Amino acid sequence: MKIGYARVSTEDQHLDLQRDALHTAGCGRIYEEKISGASSSRPALRSALRVLRRGDVLLVWKLDRLGRSLQDLLTILSTLERRGIGFCSLSDSIDTTTPAGKFIYQVTGAFAEFERKMISERTKAGMQAARRKGRKPGRPRRMDDDDVAYVRFLARSERLSMAAIASKMEVGKTTVWRALSETTA
Repeated sequence: MKIGYARVSTEDQHLDLQRDALHTAGCGRIYEEKISGASSSRPALRSALRVLRRGDVLLVWKLDRLGRSLQDLLTILSTLERRGIGFCSLSDSIDTTTPAGKFIYQVTGAFAEFERKMISERTKAGMQAARRKGRKPGRPRRMDDDDVAYVRFLARSERLSMAAIASKMEVGKTTVWRALSETTA
């Protein structure tokens, strides 16, 4: 039996494309969820893996729908293999029921993991370069130094609560809290 698994990362995304591809591929049952792939708790995937039996094939629309990392993918794949269950990724043309498919899966997974690590390294290097040039990476501050001084004045005078200060400054309470907890240079 062919069992499908479809996943999107956010509620704004739709499963239609994956669902249609899995139906076309002959899946008798499709497990779906809207949850980040980084999440270790994926109940629909757990359910799909539980119902699979020897000789069945787990199908996904694309490889990245299944695993969080190369290690996660390899763990799932080796578990399927031990249980006598095949795996097929429709968009990546990977079918582990064949020796060539197993090889392509492992090479594709290795390249995907390599690319994620390279992106991470480039991001970290860019942030370090920005810091060396005196810039702070990340989101710009909502309040300048004068605003922070005014927030501190309001808090010291004890006339307004943090929520009232936030409302007056048109920022969130967390922004006010950060302004109050910053050390003065």
